[in-house]
Amino acid sequence: METRFDSVISLRKGSYVIIDNQPCVVKSIDISKTGKHGASKARVEAVGLLDGQKRIIVKPGHENIPIPIIEKRRGQILHCDEGKASIMDSETFETFDADLDEDVQSEAQDGKQVEYWKVMGKCVVKRIIN
Repeated sequence: METRFDSVISLRKGSYVIIDNQPCVVKSIDISKTGKHGASKARVEAVGLLDGQKRIIVKPGHENIPIPIIEKRRGQILHCDEGKASIMDSETFETFDADLDEDVQSEAQDGKQVEYWKVMGKCVVKRIIN
């Protein structure tokens, strides 16, 4: 798994985090003040990058949390069908199958240039370029 670790209080809105073994984007973070007996707590609300599910966790602020390493690349759609697409990478000319994000399914057509993300061993088309 391609991850790194960082403390919970260093997260910001729009940063990425792994919750329940799913890569997510942070939508909000609330940090409580330190109490009489210990550390501050952080409440993180996030939405899954691959499945769109909302996830909430509460952790001590000093605790480390896994952060996914996201590789953003460009390619061309060779063929698309029912939420899946066959993509050719623009640099390596490698072909592979990738999932289409819900936002781009209506615009996806053969021959279009796209930006795809490699996240935790999966490829997802996130944006149509032209």
